Amino acid sequence: MLNAIGGVELSSVAKGMEAADAMLKTSKIKLILSRSICAGKYIALVAGDVGDVNAAVEAGSAKAAHSLVDSFVIPNIHPEVFPAIEGTTVADGLEALGIIEAFSVAALIEAADAAVKAGNVKLLEIRLAMALGGKAFVTMTGSIAAVETAVAAGAAVAGKKGLLVEKVVIPRPRQELLRELI
Repeated sequence: MLNAIGGVELSSVAKGMEAADAMLKTSKIKLILSRSICAGKYIALVAGDVGDVNAAVEAGSAKAAHSLVDSFVIPNIHPEVFPAIEGTTVADGLEALGIIEAFSVAALIEAADAAVKAGNVKLLEIRLAMALGGKAFVTMTGSIAAVETAVAAGAAVAGKKGLLVEKVVIPRPRQELLRELI
């Protein structure tokens, strides 16, 4: 069962590939994403049982050594996070639009999980560092109150790490924005 997600973010592509390999060899996990990202960084994301994900992230972080930018493990991940990362979320419209932007992929995934757990929102997309200068952002929709609550909770998580770029809530956005989001 995929009840946890974890990842390592590195400043080196070469060390990133080495760390991803160590993660895969350490425990029974599913590789969600392993690739170079903007600003010459590398990200490896895995999912599985909490113990397996913890072991994989520890192995990847150790292998990363001086190249480690950030790492994380989120037990009991909200099920909406995976489709938002994979870009498979379907939305019919937008009541309110919330956006959280962070300087690191790890901080953003943690923020997205906190946001969707705090408010009755639907995650639309988690965009990870491609064509973003290494930053990442999450978009979500729901009632204005729910989106405000979710964005505040997610922004607090990224802000605690000093990695929050910006947070925005747009009440009743124009429907044309939906085409740009997904």
